[in-house]
Amino acid sequence: MYSNEDYLLELIADHGLITPDDVNIYRSNLSGNQSVIELMIQEQKLTEEQVAQVCAESSSVDYIDLAHTPIAPDIFDAMPEEVVRRFKAVPVAESGGYLVVALADPLNFEALDTLPHVIGREISPVCATPSAIESTIKANYGSSEDEMGESQEGLSWGGEEDIDENDAPIIKLVSHILVEAFKMRASDIHIEPLETSLRVRYRVDGKLMEIDNHPRKLLPAIVARLKVMSGTMSIAEKRLPQDGRIQIQVSGKEVDLRVSSVPSNHGESIVMRILDKTALMLGLPELGFLSDDQDTFKEMIGLPDGIILVTGPTGSGKTTTLYACLNVINRPDKKIITVEDPVEYEMPGINQVMVKTEIGMTFAAALRAMLRQAPNIIMIGEIRDEETANIAINAALTGHLVFSTLHTNDAPSAVARLADIGVKKFLIASAIRAIIAQRLVRKLCPACKAPAELTEREQRMLNIDGSQMSDSSIYGPGGCEKCRQGGYKGRMGLFEILKVDDEVSHMINDDLSSPQLRKRARELGMRTLREDGIRKVLSGMTSAEEVIGVTMADGI
Repeated sequence: MYSNEDYLLELIADHGLITPDDVNIYRSNLSGNQSVIELMIQEQKLTEEQVAQVCAESSSVDYIDLAHTPIAPDIFDAMPEEVVRRFKAVPVAESGGYLVVALADPLNFEALDTLPHVIGREISPVCATPSAIESTIKANYGSSEDEMGESQEGLSWGGEEDIDENDAPIIKLVSHILVEAFKMRASDIHIEPLETSLRVRYRVDGKLMEIDNHPRKLLPAIVARLKVMSGTMSIAEKRLPQDGRIQIQVSGKEVDLRVSSVPSNHGESIVMRILDKTALMLGLPELGFLSDDQDTFKEMIGLPDGIILVTGPTGSGKTTTLYACLNVINRPDKKIITVEDPVEYEMPGINQVMVKTEIGMTFAAALRAMLRQAPNIIMIGEIRDEETANIAINAALTGHLVFSTLHTNDAPSAVARLADIGVKKFLIASAIRAIIAQRLVRKLCPACKAPAELTEREQRMLNIDGSQMSDSSIYGPGGCEKCRQGGYKGRMGLFEILKVDDEVSHMINDDLSSPQLRKRARELGMRTLREDGIRKVLSGMTSAEEVIGVTMADGI
């Protein structure tokens, strides 16, 4: 409510309004999170006006009685509503080129430092009572943030067309960056300070594209605006990494942004991951599964117990595949619990738990608690250590269906990875039902893809002969407005599915190496990532260049 309460209590005592004994008496009667000053005001020992006047005098600012101060209605356009609500700061008037802003705490240095950057002009602070500020906000902005589509977690708007031309330039610039990223189907936004400029890049279909450069002096204002929108990130903290979330609405579509700030040698670097909730509704064909693999996959996720692992490097779409699995099997008669770090997408009908290692809520701790909730299906964001792996395996062996991810290059290597972190081979053989390795490739733009022929190098790399090509529909990238002349639009998965049947279980128990297991699995019918990619090249879904770039040769 007020800054540095002990200091302020001394000042109030110096003004003869209370005594040190009063402070001790009231402090002994505190309950909950109530402060001494709040209790004194409640018990009418002090008034809000007295406290605010002392606060103003000690800060060398004027006290203002908002209840009896006329305020021009258009002055409220000078500050965005989410800024007013977050900092409990009310614009009052224009004075000598400054915007006069009423604060309950004139020593709120975060507000004093941030507001000029966010609104694009200098401010002149004055002090008012907290209740008067609340009443002014309620009278001019409404009683609930929800009425404006606003929440503590971020600003919502309906698209670029809703951005007011009178908004501060920084607000318009940040809004433009976010809306354009959504229009371009970007997965990430990178705002990076360089030595003399501020670079903005989007990651579209897995490729980084430089979009714009701005003067580096805009960095503090842009970072402050994004932190304000997150509602949880501290603008005063510039030395440590921070994470937050922003919820926005573009053209009526809800989008979550996961925000990460990291100090660099030229200032804070911001990366925002765009979490498009429509990814939750993707079916198996949209993920890239061809019809035969769809049948295999549906069979696996319909099993009553066991572990299904999805493997691949960071950014290969593992999480999207897991969410698609849960979406397929999410029914009222199934209890599904997930443990994630962090929870990326909120799914209706599913209990989702977020890892918080700083308070001891690790993957393992969350898993142990989840098992007491009697779930049918468990999803673990990632198996990182022996304890988590063993709990997951025990859950699978006691009748639960478990989904999780690992970082390995191919499906057979997942066995060696689990053994490396301490899981016994016989437990792996008993609990694992299937391992799916995956990569993402760009899809050819359907509007402009053109018939193409494979080069000799591409034929050799993909091991494709003339007979395969004669019955195929091979295409290459073109370029049109729909794909922004790139030739590709969207991405899909390449999949390598290893079903752990009795024979594969015996091979795991016999301690075969990863290359031996891979060779034998191929003999039993496992299709490799590159082989799945070849099918999609021959079907005209992607290019040979894409498949060669993300898969290793099958002979390796």
